[in-house]
Amino acid sequence: MDAPSEFEEAIRSSIELLKSRHVVFEDGLSDLEIYQCEQRFEIRFPPDLRAFLQTLLPVGIESDWGRDAFPNWRSNDEARLLERLNWPFDGIAFDIENNSFWLDDWGPRPGGLQEALQVARRHVEAAPKLIPVCSHRYLPSEPLIAGNPVFSVHQTDIIFYGCDLWDYFWNEFAPQDERWRRFKGISEIEIAAAFRPIRFWTTMAQQ
Repeated sequence: MDAPSEFEEAIRSSIELLKSRHVVFEDGLSDLEIYQCEQRFEIRFPPDLRAFLQTLLPVGIESDWGRDAFPNWRSNDEARLLERLNWPFDGIAFDIENNSFWLDDWGPRPGGLQEALQVARRHVEAAPKLIPVCSHRYLPSEPLIAGNPVFSVHQTDIIFYGCDLWDYFWNEFAPQDERWRRFKGISEIEIAAAFRPIRFWTTMAQQ
């Protein structure tokens, strides 16, 4: 499928970069497949991610670590896809239980673990859903516009990994000495301003 003109150049250059790093692609998702994924998993693909997935669908990397790096939205393995969608909350829950994690914004921590997890779940479920892009890198589903940042999510170790989808691909897959080119020589204030604020997840990345 041809990429929408709005994203054509970004998609073309990203696909070239990913292919150079041995990413394996299948035909892009159809409109029906996108609709089915959104209904099945109660998500919405922002327009840049949707356009990318409808052009070509990345399904793995030709290496042992990368065979399951990308979520295969065409797969019938619903359990695996749900596991990846649940990964952000599961990691937060792990740190609440094992590492005394708690956000001040949540109010006083309940005495019982299950009550604490219920409070955390309410806050995570009220936040924009995170959509897996590759490994433990995630793109927020809201706002439903292009240009949301990509987060690296590992338990409560959550950091910005790209100003947008295309910047993320560069930071992840470009030659080592060329990555993070947008942030060389600028201040921390300028770096923070480069990322669109996302409810809850920006707070997690900055705590």
